Amino acid sequence: MMEWIKKNKSILFIVFLALFLRLFKISSYMTFLGDEGRDALVWLRMLHGKFTLIGPQTSIGNMYLGPLYYYLMFPFYILMGTVGPSVGVALFAGATTFLLWVFGKEWFSEKVGLLAAFFYAISPIAIILSRSSWNPNVMPFFSLLIIWGIWQFWQKEKYYWLAIEGIFLSFAVQSHYLGLLLFPVVGIFFLVKLVSLLRKKDQHWRKLCLYFLLLGSLFLIITFLPLIWFDLRHNFINFNAFRKFFSERQTTVNLKVYKAIPQLWPLWKTVVTRLLAGKNEVFGFWLAMFFPPLMFFWFIRHIRGGRMDSSKVNSSGIFLLLVWLGVGLLGMGLYKQHIYDHYFGFLFPVVFLFFAVILEKSWQLKIYGKILASALFLLVVVFSFKEAPLKYQPNFQMKRTAEISDKIIVDSESKPFNLGMIAKQNYDAGYRYFLEKKGHKALEIDAQKSGETISEQLFVVCEEKECNPTTHPQAEIANFGWSKIDREWEFPWGAKLFKLVHNIQGE
Repeated sequence: MMEWIKKNKSILFIVFLALFLRLFKISSYMTFLGDEGRDALVWLRMLHGKFTLIGPQTSIGNMYLGPLYYYLMFPFYILMGTVGPSVGVALFAGATTFLLWVFGKEWFSEKVGLLAAFFYAISPIAIILSRSSWNPNVMPFFSLLIIWGIWQFWQKEKYYWLAIEGIFLSFAVQSHYLGLLLFPVVGIFFLVKLVSLLRKKDQHWRKLCLYFLLLGSLFLIITFLPLIWFDLRHNFINFNAFRKFFSERQTTVNLKVYKAIPQLWPLWKTVVTRLLAGKNEVFGFWLAMFFPPLMFFWFIRHIRGGRMDSSKVNSSGIFLLLVWLGVGLLGMGLYKQHIYDHYFGFLFPVVFLFFAVILEKSWQLKIYGKILASALFLLVVVFSFKEAPLKYQPNFQMKRTAEISDKIIVDSESKPFNLGMIAKQNYDAGYRYFLEKKGHKALEIDAQKSGETISEQLFVVCEEKECNPTTHPQAEIANFGWSKIDREWEFPWGAKLFKLVHNIQGE
């Protein structure tokens, strides 16, 4: 063991760096807004025996993900409480860093693996998206395992990986529905290998291949059973949302693949800028511009010269990455709405691996190649550390949410209360979580049972500069009825808390 550690101290240092950049003061830096509060409520209720059949609701339509992410992070919640799932996501990022080294070494060389792992470890966007609990944030880990699995089947004829693929694909899709774009990647290499196997006279492989393919499909279906059962009980709400998403395509997707081609360059420039250029638009533009020509130049040189070791592995690895990247960008090009950073999660590993390949192959050229590789390496490191998230002050979102919740508990005087919130980019699930966790669950107003769910006091959290809670149209506030401000508090970070009571006479 000690000998292995000494031999591989470089990757151990990189993994340590990745974990440090993500775990340092994680409770102060982690995001804790409405979505995180919603998830924490699920884990809190699971802790008390109320398990869920569905995952988080998506931002488009009335669609729900599967519940695997909740069950994946539940052990971390049990062990460490509210901060636990964020720690879990950070640990998955550490594992992703290690896997980039393992797979990069297998596909190309150890240097490529170390470089890819290092760039992932220090990438500001990768750090931000892997130190908070959110279902898309584990996507790089599972997408990397999926590609590794199909590689094992395609290149090494390890048929049992088809069964494992079913599990990994399910985790990816239930992390974010963009994981569906990994299915065509897997399908392409499955068909390529199938054509190759059909030429063999030995029929034994057919039984093995079919057996493990069916097993993988069975695993995939089993992990989706909770969501299917939910749909059966709720009038196919998820199925109908999916059908609407693809049938009413004016504002969602375009199924004509050729129309995605004009989007390839903007998407490519965006992902390179966000992951490698520290969000610097100028450097990101030029890096994205020279990325493909450099790769093409190396690939042509590699084919003509035959000078690289393990040429078959290198060529196969490049082909694997190209299909992964091409299918991913084409698929995202069909999406008509805004593309956020976390949407690229399933492509994160391929970008770092490609860049690492370019640096290594450039270094193998003469002096100009070494100068180019050194300059690119230093620029990426400088721009990444320039935007290092740890240089900014913590947001203390979890602590502040808990503090306001404690204030509500004290001033509610153990009497029933309602809760409302005024904010542009947040909702009250985080506050509801801490209130319920501490045994003071806020009543949710039900219009059909208003007499039972409307209390004598309403607490309104305001995260805007100016708030008029008595006339605000937010549902929980408006349904409370005529009200007046009884008390108000202002917190050092700018948030306000109002206590409203009924104003029957309309004063």
